[in-house]
Amino acid sequence: MSNPEKLRYTKEHEWLSDAVDGVATVGITEFAANALGDVVYAQLPEVGDTVTEGETCGELESTKSVSDLYSPVTGEIVEANQDVVEDPALVNTAPFEGGWLFKVRLSEEPKDTLSFEEYAKLTAGN
Repeated sequence: MSNPEKLRYTKEHEWLSDAVDGVATVGITEFAANALGDVVYAQLPEVGDTVTEGETCGELESTKSVSDLYSPVTGEIVEANQDVVEDPALVNTAPFEGGWLFKVRLSEEPKDTLSFEEYAKLTAGN
């Protein structure tokens, strides 16, 4: 996950790894983490929860604001990153590594993701 160029992205600033045995990892981008400011609280979906692409599945609270977390995929949560729950600053310091948010077993392929290059164009100049 430490290579952002190999990930897929959403217009809502989540990233998604390639699925391995049907399971993908989800996080927010460095762009989103910087826009949020220092993250101080993370509410993540729980193991066994079903998430739906484009719908709210959690919340990140920062020193600047509270932001809903949207799922970039539909599926069942198989792991939530408890390290982020205990130390939400990981979202800021390592958004593509230790700051990932959850792992989900995909029930369908995501419909509207962007490549690294497409995401870079979306966020250019912001």
